[in-house]
Amino acid sequence: MASETAGGLSLLGGALSEGELLAHSLSVLSGCRHRLEDHLRGSAALAEAFAEVFGAGEVAGYLALVHDVGKGCRAWQDRLILHAEPLGKPVGIPHKEAGTLLAARTAGRQFAAVVQGHHGGLPDQEAVKNVLAEIGGPGVDAERAREATAAVARLVPQIVRDDRILPPAWLTGLESPQRRALALDLLTRMVFSCVVDADYLDTAAHFAGTEPQVAAPADMGMLLERFERRRAGMLARRAVSPVDGVRQRVYEEALAAASGAPGMYVLHVPTGGAKTIAAGGFALRHAAEHGLGRVVFAVPYISITQQNAEVYRELLDPSEGEDVGPVVLEHHSSVALDEEDQAGAWARLAAENWDAPVVVTTTVQLFQSLFARKPSVMRKLHRLAGSVIVLDEVQALPDRLLIPILSALRDLVEHFGASVVLASATQPSFWSLAQLDGLPRRNMVEDVSGLFEVLRRVNYQWRLGPEVTWESIAREIACEGGEQVLTIVNTTRDSARLHRLLSGADGGVGVAAPVWHLSTRMTAGHRREVIGHVRGELAAGRPVHVVSTSLIEAGVDVDFPRVYRAWAPAEALQQAAGRCNRDGRLPDGGTVVVFRPVDGGMPKDLSYKAAMEASAEFFGPDDASDPDDLKALHRYYEKRWALQGTDGRTMGEGIQEARQRWDFPTVAAEFQMIDDKYAQSVIVIRPNTSGEERNLIEADIASLRAPYPSGPEPLRRLQPHTATLPRHEVARAMSAGLAEPVIGDLVVWRGHYDPVCGLDADTPEDRGGYVF
Repeated sequence: MASETAGGLSLLGGALSEGELLAHSLSVLSGCRHRLEDHLRGSAALAEAFAEVFGAGEVAGYLALVHDVGKGCRAWQDRLILHAEPLGKPVGIPHKEAGTLLAARTAGRQFAAVVQGHHGGLPDQEAVKNVLAEIGGPGVDAERAREATAAVARLVPQIVRDDRILPPAWLTGLESPQRRALALDLLTRMVFSCVVDADYLDTAAHFAGTEPQVAAPADMGMLLERFERRRAGMLARRAVSPVDGVRQRVYEEALAAASGAPGMYVLHVPTGGAKTIAAGGFALRHAAEHGLGRVVFAVPYISITQQNAEVYRELLDPSEGEDVGPVVLEHHSSVALDEEDQAGAWARLAAENWDAPVVVTTTVQLFQSLFARKPSVMRKLHRLAGSVIVLDEVQALPDRLLIPILSALRDLVEHFGASVVLASATQPSFWSLAQLDGLPRRNMVEDVSGLFEVLRRVNYQWRLGPEVTWESIAREIACEGGEQVLTIVNTTRDSARLHRLLSGADGGVGVAAPVWHLSTRMTAGHRREVIGHVRGELAAGRPVHVVSTSLIEAGVDVDFPRVYRAWAPAEALQQAAGRCNRDGRLPDGGTVVVFRPVDGGMPKDLSYKAAMEASAEFFGPDDASDPDDLKALHRYYEKRWALQGTDGRTMGEGIQEARQRWDFPTVAAEFQMIDDKYAQSVIVIRPNTSGEERNLIEADIASLRAPYPSGPEPLRRLQPHTATLPRHEVARAMSAGLAEPVIGDLVVWRGHYDPVCGLDADTPEDRGGYVF
């Protein structure tokens, strides 16, 4: 690993022979520089191993072998030693073009984009053509590229090949030009992920003075045995519930389904049917039986990520004292890291790569990675190949992106060795859309309607008249709601307003019980504490009121006798009902009150309007259906999608067209699960934080700011201390000195943090909390 010369000049004692080249500057830990030959060969070996899972090992290995060939010219080598290293500055000389030309000649122009984009992001084909034309000309950059290629070829002759590398046979076997173009788009993304992850791992190892850190293959059979043993112990410790028999039946049917062939599975179980445990058991057994290497659980809200991660850690992580690492990785940080400067290079090494047997993440993380173009976001993408991907609460996938999402999921199943589980109590009618036409639907549970009959545990009441206001609902909750009430609203602004009314602030009615608050303006750790406290109060039978945004309604395990839900799409109403009488202990059923305040907030986009119009047509009082009517729910989804237009333009068809052109920048710009102008991560050191914990948080912040790689661990540790704010509010806070930059778009909050409501709950609504 030691590298001590550049451009043939002896450096630090001349540890290298004449003509050897450098890839990276001095490591302060090892005291060595990084040989270019070592970096190219090391990256190639890693990338090839990663891509073998989906039949593209040769092309990924070659692209990694040539990705930094441009560093071989004398000008780049001199700038590294004489400028970049002593001053801590970027080299400032292009180095991607030589490898781009080699990639185009050997693997084709489509894959040349991988090399050209390995720092700044995947380009479109026009940009690649322009680079190739320039490198083929007489300019300075072209001359440097030729010089670098010749110099590196003397050390790594494999970079120059006479033969072409063919794509995987499964790609050339696709008859439809459209399907082939879309599959090639995803293949390019997967290969790109392998190359940049290999590059970052090898680079990080150099600066850490170690070998690249790659986890050993997981023993899924052992993990399944541990899961089932601990599940039995967990159930033995829980109080007996009237619905335990149904939950056991669901679990057994899910495990039986796991022996089926890899493919697209549906887990349609009513709320309270223990989907989390059933999905976990299925995924582990399916992985063990079919040799799949990883399980990825994706959920729509961070609150569920935290809850599910806790459950899976209890069931899967090693016991205390075992000399092995953790099994479960929780990842929901959404920090944008990529920059084209030296700080950005270190930032990219801090990105997560999902190298763990079990990953619990958000659907935002998953799908933004699938359709992104930046290396830090995409380095984890190849981990989806040969994995079981469980999409929990799949009803929360946004309509406006459904076409590209379903298309990519199908390709992951058919070409990348993945199995996908669509889990929900409110299953959308996805097979009515063309993207899943002809793909077998594998049901885990057969008698779904029977399950819904057995698990019907609530009675609906409706408050939809013009007289309904926040004040009237607050009065009803205070006077008639009882001691334990959950109220779910649509926006953080509405949650703050109702919380003030129920707390007695601003002249509100006030309730006798403590009123808790939940929204994305609170840190992840704060929300976790509140949910844990609320569960304890409910179990003890003590008075407790909660006002929350929709983050609590999908999958969070709480059990209230009475739930109020602001008027919302039908699936949200049913999900909210899943927080009521969850364990079926109330003989007459729980009560769900659906209300529509005339002064309530509502998203304005087409998808949400269509969902609301379809909900009003099928669900409500009198002769309309309750939200748990399966036939009405199926008609609702078809109507909702039809209301958005028959040409699919509002459901992501434009993104599909850009994918077929391999226009990666356009796809990344248009595919936004949450419009990033409404969502920015903010680290908060809460006022009640202990001195020791405060020091640890500040140390992680300092590590991210330091001029050398930190790896992903600091970002992992900071996740519990992170909240979300609209970007315009963060910009104002930065101007006022209330927030400071950390890395990428991550900031640390230095202003007031309310111990109940979090970050300034009186500010305008956070539209990033909307599902649609």
